Amino acid sequence: MTITAAESKSQRFLKDWSLFEKSWLVIFTAINIYLFFAWDDTLLGLISSLSGMLCVLLVAKGKISNYYFGIIQTSTYAYISFTYGLYGEAMLNGLFYFPIQFIGLYLWHRNTIKNKNSVQGEDIIVKTMNPSSWLYTAIAIIIGTILYAILLEAIGGRSVGLDSATNVLSVTAQILMLKRFAEQWLVWILVNILSIVLWVVTLDATGGNDYTLVVMWTAFLVNSIYGYYNWRKMAKNQVLKEETV
Repeated sequence: MTITAAESKSQRFLKDWSLFEKSWLVIFTAINIYLFFAWDDTLLGLISSLSGMLCVLLVAKGKISNYYFGIIQTSTYAYISFTYGLYGEAMLNGLFYFPIQFIGLYLWHRNTIKNKNSVQGEDIIVKTMNPSSWLYTAIAIIIGTILYAILLEAIGGRSVGLDSATNVLSVTAQILMLKRFAEQWLVWILVNILSIVLWVVTLDATGGNDYTLVVMWTAFLVNSIYGYYNWRKMAKNQVLKEETV
């Protein structure tokens, strides 16, 4: 029986998934589906949460296909955030995250690893930051958070302090992601913690029932910790391979 090129690629892709990655996806998917029925959640919230989880897990694995799920997640999440008055989150996802998915596809495709052990055009080259880059990044985050909070306050946003911090940190992390820096995950960890607090406070204040989004951000937090570990390992392995060539 002849195995087609498409089947071979699919098998290699699935074989690349670790037990932790499979377990993480199954557990949080099951929780989301349960909450969808138990709390009468919205279908759009469920779609946003599930597509978001697939997206971030694929990012943690260094896979370009994350951007396809990112397109779905950012568009649905932007709409949901807007309905809750989280204008910073809505603008971040609708005006920044959504178009950045297409830019990411282009940039990552230009920096892929091409060898027999990886799925063609899927695995990317990872980089690490130096101390001076961290300093400039921290200064930009502080200034950006203050200025954006002032803007959100002016347009009548809700929870402007948290909203501003999560947005500025998210933009920073996304830029580091586009540039393929492993340290993006340290910023994502902060984003995920603040986003969990933001949605718990917002849903409690508004009486909303989109709690699958809280589960989504919790899943993101677990994934970001794993992502940092995995990307550091990927960067180290790539350096070792270059040294042995």
